Amino acid sequence: MTKPYLGDPKHTIEVLQKYDFAFQKRFGQNFLIDTHVLDKIIAASQITKDDFVLEIGPGIGTMTQYLSVAAREVVAVEIDKTLIPILEDTLSEFPNVTVINDDILKVDVAKIARERNGGRPVKVVANLPYYITTPIIMGLFENQVPLDSITIMVQKEVADRMKTGPGSKDYGALSLAVQYYAKPEIVANVPPNCFMPRPKVGSAVIRLTRYEQPPVFVKDEHLMFRIIRASFNQRRKTLMNGLKNSGELSFSKEEIEAAIETCGLSPSVRGEALTLEQFAALTNAFITE
Repeated sequence: MTKPYLGDPKHTIEVLQKYDFAFQKRFGQNFLIDTHVLDKIIAASQITKDDFVLEIGPGIGTMTQYLSVAAREVVAVEIDKTLIPILEDTLSEFPNVTVINDDILKVDVAKIARERNGGRPVKVVANLPYYITTPIIMGLFENQVPLDSITIMVQKEVADRMKTGPGSKDYGALSLAVQYYAKPEIVANVPPNCFMPRPKVGSAVIRLTRYEQPPVFVKDEHLMFRIIRASFNQRRKTLMNGLKNSGELSFSKEEIEAAIETCGLSPSVRGEALTLEQFAALTNAFITE
């Protein structure tokens, strides 16, 4: 199999010029042009020749080439149809790669895993556009896709948000959702000059290793996430007021007071002070069997 040749600026520019490619702002396109970062992503994702990899947003195929060499098989999902002829060219000598021109939010990833990987957990690798990071990650977790891990390049601030705990200004619904499903670990910080075009903000590579079982017991995870969203909708409000004013919840003031008291929490506590364990306990307190 051919060695990866994309990843350095010279080859990237050659490919873009050959196809007269214009960057699409609406797709948040920033292509990696640093081979050290690419090596770090491959190492962090712990891909072996036994692995099936789903890549989201291959761009011109830079990381796809590296994934192809490391993995048994790669399926890359690209939304921008103008990139498809480029990918056919740059990946022509990498026979274990299939490119799908579609929106990842509309792709049945569980079906792909069944058909291509016998239903075994897949490894996801992506350089995600910032505007769509959360829906993609939560879609993979919530749709019961068999996942081993997700190794992704995201905005540094988003990576920090996924990893942080109570009391931090970055702590919120995304932190709790990610930490319910996976163990987050930031494996590299990536400055803007590693991309073309250069983004205005720094990026980070974060690896989310899927838990076999969530770290907390909750009787209704959908209710827990509704409670979490309500708690952070108005950050400066107390937990009590956040739950009372939520359009997603229909508990009475008395039920909310009783649940908060059952958990041994102060009536004036704010949602941002609660751990994942406390949100699970609070959810369970609302469920009477």
